[in-house]
Parts: sequence; structure tokens; C-alpha cells
Amino acid sequence: MKCPYCGDADSKVIDSRPTEEGDSIRRRRECLQCEKRFTTFEKIDDIPITVVKRNNEREPFNPSKIQAGLLRATIKREVPRNVLERVVTDIENEIRNQFKQEITSDEIGEMVLRHLQDIDTVAYVRFASVYKDFKDVHEFVQEIETVQNNHSASGRAGAL
Repeated sequence: MKCPYCGDADSKVIDSRPTEEGDSIRRRRECLQCEKRFTTFEKIDDIPITVVKRNNEREPFNPSKIQAGLLRATIKREVPRNVLERVVTDIENEIRNQFKQEITSDEIGEMVLRHLQDIDTVAYVRFASVYKDFKDVHEFVQEIETVQNNHSASGRAGAL
């Protein structure tokens, strides 16, 4: 690790501790040459994930796209933002835990729908209406009936 003051490559670690988020290690170092102290952060380099879109284009996985879709689906709904952030984190962790380098946008969409179904049925239907690209009103009505039946069967109160 190069010293930011003198550029020397030799330093010693004085203190190490995980960050509050737990996703990296904070290290306090001292340069062996100039004896000045500095802080570094060590983080695991994630394997990049590629999303294969419906038209077979590939793009880097971007969790903020999931969050944007969730925000659009929950406009004027009483869904706390921290719940949506947790959904994004859970989906990203689920993808990473599959150890896949590529995932389809359809797979991500299904994950989002699974989470939304438990959070808010109106948001679920809104997201499904865009994601599933219904060809006519009949398909849309069938989806709503399926959601209502699932909520009735599970004993949850439907928001539809």
C-alpha cells in the first residue's frame, strides 16, 4: 500500500475493524518511511453480473434499475422506502448467491414480482402490467384474478 504522503510502499497496520455496513474492512496504517498515518478500506471485488435482456442485448447488472421499477410501482402506495431498499438488497444477494455471471431480465422480473406480491398487491399488478407485457385486457384481468385467489388462499387481506 503506497503512502499518500511520501509514496513509499511499506506501511504497517495499526488497527483493523469492519465498517458499520460490514461490507469492508477499515485499516489504519502507518508509513514506515515518513511515519504518517492514513486509512485504507479493503473490500471484496464482486464478480460482475451481466443481465441478458429480452432482445439478447447484454448490460451490467444495475440494482438501481430494480429500485426505480419498485418506486414506479409503489407511487401513491404506503410502502416505506426502506422496505423497497431491502427488496433490492435481497434480490441482489439472491442473484449473487446463485454464482451466475449472467441472469435474464425475466428472472429478475420474477424475483421482483415474488417480493411485491407479499408487500402490496396493487404495486404487484402495476409492475406485472409492464413486466408481463399483457397483449389484451383479458390477460390483465386473469392476472388480477390470480393475485386475488392467491391472497384469498393464503388468508392475506388483498389490497385490490
